[in-house]
Amino acid sequence: MTEPSSSSKVRRVVGCALLVLGVAVFAVRLLHEGPYAMPRGTNLFGGLGALLLGGLLVWPAIPRRLGWLALAATPVVLFSGLYATMAELEEVVSLYATDSAGRPADLRLWIVDREDGAWVGMPRWKAVEHSLDGARVQLLRNGKTRCVVPVLYEDRATVRAIHALKVEKYVVARGAAAIGLYPREARETAVSLRLDPCPGG
Repeated sequence: MTEPSSSSKVRRVVGCALLVLGVAVFAVRLLHEGPYAMPRGTNLFGGLGALLLGGLLVWPAIPRRLGWLALAATPVVLFSGLYATMAELEEVVSLYATDSAGRPADLRLWIVDREDGAWVGMPRWKAVEHSLDGARVQLLRNGKTRCVVPVLYEDRATVRAIHALKVEKYVVARGAAAIGLYPREARETAVSLRLDPCPGG
């Protein structure tokens, strides 16, 4: 039985949108100066998933059942891909660290500035996993790399204040918070890190 033309058109439109989104996940990172940062984890899943599902949905000979399965999986991939793209639209920095197994890690983070320095935030487990507190790591910001020493803060007043600055600075954070995809206030598991210059420059 031939698939109705209306369903075929919807499938193609969704497929083309996913293909554009998949490319955007990778291309948006070219907006930032310095070495290209490959998407990782859920961001990579969103990019590759969007390309794969988009390719399936625009394939003229796709079996009808497979087409419906691809459409059913679209919301998950769409969410991951949109988040991966939007998170890179504004200022993003890289902290070059190592994980607990000694593997290099490029931590992509939003950053804010106060009178006492530059700050980032993340879940506590991530800071511990990468032994950030007191370590000498490289910070890539605005295309320039410099040595910094992250100082971890767990007191709720500081964590809440830094999180509030991020929500104030980043339009994406405010938009995501408005629809429940990003916390308006810092979670209990979040920590803040002040990025102090390394001693001696």
